[in-house]
Amino acid sequence: MKLAKQLLLPVSFAGLSAAVILTSSSQLKKSYDFIIVGAGPGGATTANRLTESPGVNVLLLEAGGANDGVLQIDVPQLCVTLTPNTPWDWNFTTVPQAGLLGRTPPFPRGIGLGGTSAVNCLVYTRGTKSDIDTWAALSGDESWGWDGVLPYFKKSEKFNLPVDGHNVSAQFTPEVHGFNGIIGVSVPGAARATDNRVIAVTQELDEFPYQVDMNSGEHLGVGWTQALIDRGVRSSSKAYLAPEYLNRHNLHVLLHARVSRVLPTNDAFSLNSVEFQDGQSGEFKNLTARKEVILSTGAVHTPVILMHSGIGDSKVLTPLGIPVLVDNPSVGQNLTDHVGCSITFEVNSTKTLDETWRNDSLKDALLTEWRENKTGLMVDTSENQVAFLRLPDDDPIWETHEDPASGPTTAHFEFLFQNGVYPTKESGNYFNLPVGAVSPASRGFITINSSDPFATPLIDPKLLSEDIDIYMVRQGIKTGQRFVAAKSWEGYFIRPLVNLTSDEEIDQYIRENAVSFFHPVATAAMSPANASWGVVNPNLLVKGVRGLRVVDASVVPRLPAAHTSAAVYGVAEKAADIIKAAYPDLFGKGVAWKA
Repeated sequence: MKLAKQLLLPVSFAGLSAAVILTSSSQLKKSYDFIIVGAGPGGATTANRLTESPGVNVLLLEAGGANDGVLQIDVPQLCVTLTPNTPWDWNFTTVPQAGLLGRTPPFPRGIGLGGTSAVNCLVYTRGTKSDIDTWAALSGDESWGWDGVLPYFKKSEKFNLPVDGHNVSAQFTPEVHGFNGIIGVSVPGAARATDNRVIAVTQELDEFPYQVDMNSGEHLGVGWTQALIDRGVRSSSKAYLAPEYLNRHNLHVLLHARVSRVLPTNDAFSLNSVEFQDGQSGEFKNLTARKEVILSTGAVHTPVILMHSGIGDSKVLTPLGIPVLVDNPSVGQNLTDHVGCSITFEVNSTKTLDETWRNDSLKDALLTEWRENKTGLMVDTSENQVAFLRLPDDDPIWETHEDPASGPTTAHFEFLFQNGVYPTKESGNYFNLPVGAVSPASRGFITINSSDPFATPLIDPKLLSEDIDIYMVRQGIKTGQRFVAAKSWEGYFIRPLVNLTSDEEIDQYIRENAVSFFHPVATAAMSPANASWGVVNPNLLVKGVRGLRVVDASVVPRLPAAHTSAAVYGVAEKAADIIKAAYPDLFGKGVAWKA
């Protein structure tokens, strides 16, 4: 808490165009073509792209504030301080998780401009070709496969060289990246004392091949982290709301406008209106869009809003007194998330990030360097390298279980190589190795137990409910132990903080310590247009109603073996083109903004 108090600055509109960040609903236009709910990667991206056409009026409603002038958000290295239990997090927890011995771990979700992209730890990974091709198979639409989505990944991306100017020729593959987009992506801009050792293991042990670019469609191996950073500063979806875009007269953003429901307009099944609370503890008001309401509130809030609007399982809604408009049991189901825990080692070095967290003078000096030059250790996230790895093809688990990965070149688990641990201890220096199951078999759900639209939802990801998931984490830990035992680490490690030898000890440790990696998807999943299951069609329109679309992580039908920000930017860029194609007369008018 000491660090949080030191760095919490007053929220202001500095850096934003206050003229179009509305301070009151009284400033709203009489009508808008599209009302978008939520300013995370889905909503901010869609709002930006739709207002490229000057004749299209868009209102973006955000439940939180501007998230502006907050050092913790802007400084990449401080990402570890942003959740849980902070002003920028909804501060959710799960229901008791049987797979975690009844624990209720945090389930971080960002609030305010940027959404969860303002509070995550910035790793940018798209998943494999087979991950994204699975979207096409599950949606029944080939355009949702890798070849169809890759142009949108690239469209969103502004790959930028690291601030330290080092040679990056062997650290990424230019052909698979975009350089003229909006979201900053870069490789590390400050060296760590462990960099050479991590990469040396890839030359020493065949089990750990070097991977030049995790975002090429093939990701197995160890490689350099690509992170959502633009010249040393966090790049969140607020980049889509930069001043040059907010200056568009046809884009309005209203903060502290929390949507409770979508409502019918002309008939019961035309859901072109929203009900929202105007300001914190303010009165409820209604707004109607001429064309569509677009929900972009994420994998937790989108199904909750749908359910309170009468779209969901009648067995849930009817007992709560919520009139059922569309009886769809798929709403809120299929919740999928990554899960894992860390193994930590005491090391024989003082060149770790631990010194930064407990030495105020060092921390202040690094923050001063960041403010003045955007250089130094503060310009990167908490790991300079990542690894995506698979269980062996001859692993005995395959005798009794199907492979949960999307394909034979998709990982089962990942490593994040962190030279230091947060929160750190009073003394000593440490190396931290988070191990996560990235192709989980467990499926959970989001639901409600109150007719109050703002009551805390019930979040049950059912972490480790499938035994193959804990097996993947266990084998990942064993693999991590082999990684740090390589000769390349000679003299570096003193001891593990916890001795884990038997499978029983490892499994107990996992159940006592595992957490969500907060990558939830699929709670309003895509399915074929004629399918009786799923929540949205491949055009992202909600099944059974008109005028309501979803553009966020909830529509992703399968969780990629990747951190999910990249996926949502890709979905949103593609969604914008889908929407434009649906209204050729509207988007054919006028000349696009140059900005």
